[in-house]
Amino acid sequence: MNSQCYTVAMDLGVCHLRNFSISFLSSVLGKESASVGLDKSSSGASVVAIDNKIEQAMDLVKSHLMYAVREEVEVLKEQIKELIERNTQLEQENNLLKNLASPEQMAQFQAQTETGGSPNGTAPPPAGTTQVLPSTQSSSASA
Repeated sequence: MNSQCYTVAMDLGVCHLRNFSISFLSSVLGKESASVGLDKSSSGASVVAIDNKIEQAMDLVKSHLMYAVREEVEVLKEQIKELIERNTQLEQENNLLKNLASPEQMAQFQAQTETGGSPNGTAPPPAGTTQVLPSTQSSSASA
């Protein structure tokens, strides 16, 4: 965006904020203060007073927005911290599982991921291999 468009956008933003501030002030100050005219017949002192009130209202809106943004930033920082911790935990678990897996299991996993199969064991085992279930192992060990 070129600087001329940026300046026009900034001027438009200030104009909208000023209009918002006037309506905000009229709701805060009450109807009798809102009836003060902004035409050229107003005295210079009342225009300055209105400009000061507008600036105060803009500062108030700015401080409320900054407070809300700071709160949101804190929430997001906490979520990022939790996600980093969870990611670290999952990486450690993944490394442990890789270390505990046999070369045959790793080869099977690689084949499943390359063919798009589910790595959770729902795909049938390769031909010539038998799958031993954990319950079968525990019952055969006690016999």
